Amino acid sequence: MPSSLTASQEELKAAKVPLGWRDQCSALLIPLNTCRRENFYLPWTCENERHGYEKCQYDDMMRRMKKMSKLKLQQAEETAEAAEAII
Repeated sequence: MPSSLTASQEELKAAKVPLGWRDQCSALLIPLNTCRRENFYLPWTCENERHGYEKCQYDDMMRRMKKMSKLKLQQAEETAEAAEAII
């Protein structure tokens, strides 16, 4: 499911992004890592890039949590319907 925040496999490979970091926010990680390398990982640099990447990660986590809660609710409803059918 490619989105505007997902980099292509070729871009990720060229930027040497590890497989574990290739997610929905990978397009924001490439410029962040480039900025970090250029500034020797100083913590007060690259704040805008880091904030954008962390916001994307947070939004992705919230999206997954909402999806999971909907799935759990759906499963609970199906279980309740099955229990009513038995009675």
